[in-house]
Amino acid sequence: MKKYNILSFLLVICLTTVIAQNSQDKLSGLRTSKKIVSVNSVSQTADYAVQIIALKLPAGEPGFFKNIEKAREFACADGYVRYTVGSFKSYAEAKEELIYYKDLGYDQSFVVNTAKFDLGQGVKRTGFKPDPNKRYTIQLSAFRFPVYISHFKGLENVKEFYLKDRIYRYTWGDYSYDDAEAELDAIKEKGYPKAFVTELDAYLPYQIE
Repeated sequence: MKKYNILSFLLVICLTTVIAQNSQDKLSGLRTSKKIVSVNSVSQTADYAVQIIALKLPAGEPGFFKNIEKAREFACADGYVRYTVGSFKSYAEAKEELIYYKDLGYDQSFVVNTAKFDLGQGVKRTGFKPDPNKRYTIQLSAFRFPVYISHFKGLENVKEFYLKDRIYRYTWGDYSYDDAEAELDAIKEKGYPKAFVTELDAYLPYQIE
């Protein structure tokens, strides 16, 4: 009987640990391994991809993208949200992948040059001057759906934010502007080539604890 009591005790501890871990993660039921990457700027050079779908409203849940583990999301100025897969230097390379995605069931997919997408950004900001009284951070990624924090290899204490545009943003560090810029290259070398410096103070009201 003692043996069974010990086993029961251990089982209770394991279940309690799992419950505690889940309760600490407010988004545990929403997290996904699918990487639906929200893109806020287009390439300055040709960037060919396969557009799998265009929607009037963003996809509501990751299961919408059947058989797709990673896609880029472009909220375009014409009111459509376009989803693409792959990134190729030439039209011919992208065309070779097109048949594969059609076979997956994306019958309306076709090759696009994402550099020509109009994201409605207007004139880019010039003459930017950092505010010495504000704090800055390095944005690593932005996703349509929350991902597991373990996705960010080699970095601890990654912060997670859910802004009004319903995009999940992930950042690392708390710096003055100059210190953030000095750290940026090291972060890019860790596997985050599109990381950039942004104002932390503007994100803090939307932090997910």
